[in-house]
Amino acid sequence: MGRTIAIGDVHGCLNELNELLEKLELQPSDRLIFLGDLINRGPNSHGVVKRVRGIPGAITLLGNHELRLLRYARKEDPSILRSTDEKTIATLTKKDWRFLRHALLPYFYEPALNTIFVHGGFTPDKPWYKQSLKTITGIQLIDNEGNPTNSKDCPQGIPWADTWHGPPFVVYGHFPRSSAYERPHSIGIDTGCVHGGALTAYILPDKHIVQVPARMCYSNGSRLFRS
Repeated sequence: MGRTIAIGDVHGCLNELNELLEKLELQPSDRLIFLGDLINRGPNSHGVVKRVRGIPGAITLLGNHELRLLRYARKEDPSILRSTDEKTIATLTKKDWRFLRHALLPYFYEPALNTIFVHGGFTPDKPWYKQSLKTITGIQLIDNEGNPTNSKDCPQGIPWADTWHGPPFVVYGHFPRSSAYERPHSIGIDTGCVHGGALTAYILPDKHIVQVPARMCYSNGSRLFRS
């Protein structure tokens, strides 16, 4: 069995993605898992989607940014769009949309590693496989009533990963921090590349981290939380 390599939120940072993939020295036996949020905020969402959909066997998960665009495309809520979404939509091709509609998974479970890969995370009060798409793509924190929330709506909340005691082990993104957020039963690898941090890969079974620094801050750097 080759390496399983999870890659955190890319957010349109194509140059950093290419640099990271080169640094990883990929082998045919490796399996890549992108943790979602390929798009938005960064300079080249189309380029990132095109690059990822061209990687044979790559697994790509649904992030909250992709979910929002897909909801808009299905006409569920036209008011849901943000300014970054509109810029991204203007660059996406038919092949990109086909990929976003049909190739993204809500999560990926690897029994051999007893590890689940997801964009956001889980609440500790119910089995991970019974949690809603909204929760698993959007959760960052747990509020004082035990509900899933995020740093914008409830900045005083507790990181969900601090309440997760496994199994399985969880590898996730979505919560941009200055360094990987390691806990006994999880690791968060969104290290805020688009905010001037780094793009991070987490390699299993060795539990090894590989990073490349962002070339610049493309979006609000104050969103990068200290670990």
